Amino acid sequence: MHVAITIFTIIASLRWAEWKKWRDYHASMLFISAGGLLYEYIVKDHSLWKFHPDLLYGKEMTVIVYALITMPISILLFLSHFPERWAARGMYILLWSGIYISVEWVLLKLDKISYDYGWTLWYSFLFDMVMFPVIALHHFRPLPSYILSLLIIIFLIVYFKIPFKF
Repeated sequence: MHVAITIFTIIASLRWAEWKKWRDYHASMLFISAGGLLYEYIVKDHSLWKFHPDLLYGKEMTVIVYALITMPISILLFLSHFPERWAARGMYILLWSGIYISVEWVLLKLDKISYDYGWTLWYSFLFDMVMFPVIALHHFRPLPSYILSLLIIIFLIVYFKIPFKF
């Protein structure tokens, strides 16, 4: 299923993303990649959610494929059509959060993802509703998005009581 999601994301990006402007979105694509890899490094064996591998590759490769291919390409798609009007931005973020949570729901039903430390599908939806505005903020004003991301990471570690050593 993870392979299918990656292939679908690539195909969708070839159809709908503004690849001619990829350099405009490059920093935010790297931001999501770094965030995904940093999350895996920080929490190690104490993650809130865990991907379960497909036949083609294991857990670590699944994480790498999401962090380096699927997530950045989906952010290219997201930012390619990010609305100029403030009124439309909320609905657009809701749409993308709905897409992400729908895919995650399928993964959950197929036992390709599981949760720990009290995390649920509902928390994933809330996380998506925060993640997309932070990515948009990063695109327009990177420094505040780094500060906000750090605060979100600290909150999640504390709130979900993730074992963490400095």
